[in-house]
Amino acid sequence: MLKKHSWRSKLGIFILALGLILIVTYFAILPYFAHQLDAKMNFATKQGPYVLSDKAKTLHEDLLVADLHGDFLLWNRDFLERADRGMIDLPRLQEGNLSLQAFTIVSKVPRGLNIKKNDDSSDQVTLLAIGQHWPFKTAFSLKERALYQAEKLHEYAARSQGQFIIVKNKKDLENFLARRKAGEKITAGFLGIEGGQVLEKDFANLQIMYDTGFRMMSLTHFFDNALGDSAHGIRQGGMSELGKKVILEMERLGMVIDLAHATPALMDEIIALTNTPLLSSHTGVKGTCDNQRNLQDKHIRAIAESGGVVAIGFWETASCGKDAAAIVRAIKYVTDLVGVDHVALGSDFDGAITAPFDSSGMGLITQGLLDAGFSESDIRKIMGENTVRVLRARFPD
Repeated sequence: MLKKHSWRSKLGIFILALGLILIVTYFAILPYFAHQLDAKMNFATKQGPYVLSDKAKTLHEDLLVADLHGDFLLWNRDFLERADRGMIDLPRLQEGNLSLQAFTIVSKVPRGLNIKKNDDSSDQVTLLAIGQHWPFKTAFSLKERALYQAEKLHEYAARSQGQFIIVKNKKDLENFLARRKAGEKITAGFLGIEGGQVLEKDFANLQIMYDTGFRMMSLTHFFDNALGDSAHGIRQGGMSELGKKVILEMERLGMVIDLAHATPALMDEIIALTNTPLLSSHTGVKGTCDNQRNLQDKHIRAIAESGGVVAIGFWETASCGKDAAAIVRAIKYVTDLVGVDHVALGSDFDGAITAPFDSSGMGLITQGLLDAGFSESDIRKIMGENTVRVLRARFPD
């Protein structure tokens, strides 16, 4: 009997110790590593305050500045508080006069991420979601990850005391613009999705995403899915029948169709299928930075012909540089090719990138555009008015 009780006692101690280890891991170790990952992967090489000329500062403060891509919602920071890491929060958006921000949803990221060839067999977001104490249902559902991140943005808006609003339709957008014109320093955001894998192969889930407030989506992200093929995937093909159905429904609903991360073949098929302004929400151009991630001239022209915009990204793979001047070079390439009406900003802030500055440093782009000889009216278009034009054209009534 003594040996039997001793065995049970040892088993009990083992179970208790294992439980304590799991508790410490879940509540302390994983959150710590998630915090460190955020700080390491979302890094601005130059920290503010950022210095502008008097002319650039005066002009920038009078602009409507819009950014078509930011992945803030993937990370556990309070949007309403200035953080010591990352690139986006309301105080820094206000400081940088970035008044209209797209909040884009990342749902799944393969291990060993690269711009050339990824499959869908692994996922880094699962551990990140667990480490950041997201709801249990997000651990196994890409749809639930999207809905949870949207819920976070709505909660921030509710707590902002009117400083931050979410725009979902033309009326919301016009109200925001009128308030800005009247002198209110209000900030707005809208929801987008990186990759239709969040639909989980179910067409009905597109309506759920729309009802939740999503107004922009790309069919693919870093791997192929049931809707189509990624520029960084395996198949390097085009669009499935489900993908075609989704694109046409997005067009009907009033959602912005994003060509980011699409293969050239997928872009060609979407361009041929639709009759709506298109955009690439965060990209570079091969004309200044030739790699698999960036747009060919023919697709820049096609986006312009649709009435859309090419939104230039801020990280080195997009710009082949580490400063605002590299971003401006890509912007100038697009304007020289298709005109100033078809270029915009798509930072990819908080998208696990290194950028030259955080969202409080948007004035450096204004400074760079002035230095490059752009007129004030052209700068107004590039910094925000072109984006507003596309949203006006695409958002539902």
